[in-house]
Amino acid sequence: MTAIASENSEVTVLLVDDNPQNLKVLYETLKDKGYRLLIANEGAKALDLAHRHRPEVILLDIMMPEMDGYEVCKRLKDDPVTSDCAVVFLSALDDLSSKVKGFSLGGADYISKPFQSQEVIARVDTHAKVIRLERELQARNRELVSDQARILNSISEGIYGLDENGVIEFANQAAALIVNCPVEDLIGKNFFDLHFATASDSDICLPVMGTCRQGVAEHQRNIQLQRVDGGAFPAEYRATPKLDNDELHGAVVVFRDITVELNNERALEEARALVQEQRDQLAHTSRLTTMGEMAAGFAHEVNQPLTAISNYARVSGRVMAKENPDLSLLNETMGKIEAQSHRASEIIRRIRRFMKKPATGKEKLAVPTLLEDTRQFAEVDMRNNEGGIEVVVEDDLPDVVADPVQVQQVALNFIRNALEATRAAGSSAPVEVTARRCGEKCVRVQVRDHGVGVAEEAEDKLFHPFFTTKEDGMGIGLATCRSLIQAQGGEIGYERPDGVGACFYFTLPVAGAGDDACTAE
Repeated sequence: MTAIASENSEVTVLLVDDNPQNLKVLYETLKDKGYRLLIANEGAKALDLAHRHRPEVILLDIMMPEMDGYEVCKRLKDDPVTSDCAVVFLSALDDLSSKVKGFSLGGADYISKPFQSQEVIARVDTHAKVIRLERELQARNRELVSDQARILNSISEGIYGLDENGVIEFANQAAALIVNCPVEDLIGKNFFDLHFATASDSDICLPVMGTCRQGVAEHQRNIQLQRVDGGAFPAEYRATPKLDNDELHGAVVVFRDITVELNNERALEEARALVQEQRDQLAHTSRLTTMGEMAAGFAHEVNQPLTAISNYARVSGRVMAKENPDLSLLNETMGKIEAQSHRASEIIRRIRRFMKKPATGKEKLAVPTLLEDTRQFAEVDMRNNEGGIEVVVEDDLPDVVADPVQVQQVALNFIRNALEATRAAGSSAPVEVTARRCGEKCVRVQVRDHGVGVAEEAEDKLFHPFFTTKEDGMGIGLATCRSLIQAQGGEIGYERPDGVGACFYFTLPVAGAGDDACTAE
């Protein structure tokens, strides 16, 4: 008895009959089953009790004065508060037409009089359980709908639910804010008419149209959508088809206004362009500084072939002044003049190429040629070192993609620093320049010297702006080198070698290896 009472404690049953004896029998039948029982002896009272208490089950007599059971049932079903109550008709009318009429009005069951107690108990119990489950399910559905609405309204992106024709069936609060229209006014509008002035039924190229009609997911950015007030805004959207057992029922569209985002992107691009311009200017200034430091050496280098040309010209003049000039000697001398002029021209060509501002940007480069050209360019400093420069390039080294002027500037900076360090240590060991493959996407160029090395506390600061280990240094050389190599998509760094000296390296991306940044291994 306790278990039954506990199970049915929240179930309300309304007993409606104009016959007091019938009400008593029904009451006695159900009173010990744990139900909350309500009693009405006429239709109006039954409607009032049902509206106030929302019983799960109503046992309703059909034959009552003033308002019969059919009318009571009709009014119960018309009232949203009581429409889900299970109406079980009680009547001595056992013909088929009476039963059909009761069911047509929304009745759930039919018990013939005189009724059996066990039958009443069983049917009430069954309908009570069904109604309780239905109400619990409806309550849970309302909670889910409420939770869904809260979640969707908390999202900053606009969300539409469209049918297959593009009619808006759902819109969240963010969508209303973006298009400047209340949610209730958006519902029922056609998405394509609302957001595209030129929309037409035959225009299958409109955004989201393919999702609604063909079930094709879409994602586009910087699409112009119109607002209700006629204004327009750039948007990014994703459209996902609504499918039910592979049957298309429209689309879900998630969109956002990217006006601010596009403005920020433009500002960022302008800032990047300015930074690149300043970086190029700094690199050019650094090259001019390097040329100033090497000016005396280059003057000497150029003066040597010019002096030779002058001497050979005097020799040619003396030969031609003779009565019988030695044409063979004259020809040899003229050849030497031409060779020396080419030598001077090559020195000047390398200087001009190094001094110029890059105009073409990145290009495909052969690393051996680049390093050999840099080695020749460093000959001015090399002549003051006993060991010189050794360049070792791995066989079958692939080409790289980089700015030749800027890469040569970095390599020359490394080599000149290495020569200076070697000279300061009084060493005769050569500066070692090596190039090898580093993974699938990189070529690594390394410059090793046997000089005084780098103090441990200075290693982490070598590439910081304005940090220098030289007494007269400005601290912009290695910082500029890092900026230039990073602009090529490479990496730059320092390694402490075994033994004395220092080892600096940089990497460059292999031609055709993709856009991923190149890192050393």
